[in-house]
This record gives sequence, C-alpha cells and structure tokens, in this order.
Amino acid sequence: MRILHLSDTHVEKTDAPNKYGVNATDSLRLMLAELRHLRAVDAIVVTGDIADDGAVEAYTAVRDLVGEFARPLAAPVFYTTGNHDERGAFGKVLGSGHAEPELVLDSEAGERAAVSTVGGVRFVTLDSLVPGKVHGHLGAAQLDWLKRVLSTPAERGTVLALHHPPIALDISATQPVFGLRDPGDLAEVIRGSDVRLVLAGHYHLQLFGFLAAVPVWVTPGVVSRVDLTTAPGTERVVRGASASLLELDGPDGPLFHTFHARDPRAHETVYELDEGQVRAMVEREGASQ
Repeated sequence: MRILHLSDTHVEKTDAPNKYGVNATDSLRLMLAELRHLRAVDAIVVTGDIADDGAVEAYTAVRDLVGEFARPLAAPVFYTTGNHDERGAFGKVLGSGHAEPELVLDSEAGERAAVSTVGGVRFVTLDSLVPGKVHGHLGAAQLDWLKRVLSTPAERGTVLALHHPPIALDISATQPVFGLRDPGDLAEVIRGSDVRLVLAGHYHLQLFGFLAAVPVWVTPGVVSRVDLTTAPGTERVVRGASASLLELDGPDGPLFHTFHARDPRAHETVYELDEGQVRAMVEREGASQ
C-alpha cells in the first residue's frame, strides 16, 4: 500500500499571489508536476488547510488539480478539514472528503469524518477543525464514533488522517499550543486497535513520532514550510512545496519519503515573526480553549 500525502495547500479564491507574494495554486501545480512520474500509488490523502480563506473556488481548484493527477493512477483521494477550512464550502465541493464513503459521521456540528476501504486498508478521516481557532480538537461525539468504527478490525488495518498533529516538537515555540488539544483522548481510542498509521499536517514541516505506539507522520506543507533554524522563540516561513510518499507494507514498513519541488525560489523567506510576535500569538491561542 503506497500513499501520497499532501497537506496545507492554502489555495485562495483567486489564482494569484497572496499578501506574501506566494501563489498557492502555482505551488500545488508545481508539486504535482514534479510528481508526474510517480507510479503505483494506491491512495492520496490531503490533510487539511485546503483553502486558505474557505472559498468554494479554492476547494474546486484543489479538487480539479489533484483529481486530474489522481485519475491515471486510479487512486482515490481523501480530504480532511483544517483550521483554515470552512465546513460548509468544504462539503459543497468535497462532501464528506470521500468520493464514495462507506460510512459518514452524522454530528450536530456537521463535522466531516468518513470511512473508505482501499485494497483492504481502511482510511478514516477525522475533523479536528475548531472554527475561528488555530488549535485542533476532537470532541466526544467524534471519538465515540471512531471507537465504534475501530471495534471491527479491517482486513489490512486502518490509516487515520486529520489536520492537527497529536505530537509536537519542543524546539518550536508555537507547535505544542497549536496542535491537537486532546491527544490523550485519541490515544485511548486507538490503543490496541488495528490503526497502523496516523497522518497529519498543519505544522508545515516533516515530523515523526508515536501515539499509543502507533506511528504518526506529519508531512510538510505544499504552499510553504517552517524553517526551524531560526533563533529560539522566533519563526520563519520559507518557500518550498513538499509532499510525502508512504509505503505501508513490506518487511521494513512503514517507510516515509519526502519530496521537495525544484522551485527556483525555494528557501526564500515568506515571512518572519520575532519573539514578541510569537509570544503574543502563543498567549492568545493558549488562552483560547
């Protein structure tokens, strides 16, 4: 089972440079063009922040570009929401995030969570979006639903996908605050289950860890990446579209490989935040539950 993992496309309503001078649609086009020789992909997972401003036009552009790429591979595409996404517009274009879901979460909040099976592997997408907030959360209703889904093992195990990582890297001032707020609750649900892998995005950098002994992979963003070589307490975001290929099976699996697009402007600074700006952001987000 080979999975192409994309995240954080941040496509906007118009196909034009954003306020930082980056055309997010072009970043996605470039990444997919760089991957044009890729073969034997069984599924494509896009873990949120699909649209930067929640516009229907942005979801349509991503659906069409990724769909065109996926078609010759005969690979289904699964989408999750991220903190920049808007559930109504997401649903209007992408539905549950699965083209032909086997099961969809029915919740009062309208969360977009669904289940599909590919080659015996069950793909479950979760909705960690908290409207108006940067951090993620999985409520009791969604976790109970997930527990019921996992109560029956899949033929070849389960892959979970969500936007907000349940792990964090301490050397970044923002990540522990901006990630998933309830990783322990998710850990309790997946512990001892058939979940083989958890996929996430959000951090705009690659990161690997474990949750309840299950591997967690965070793929870097398509629109940009975070450069962790900055001074402590600061943040720098640079150009550079990235994606990941995951090999789930085999004697050495799971295996993780990261692609970086050959962008002539890669590594150029998109924006920087000094200590004061980062501190204010962390305090603001940390105070919002």
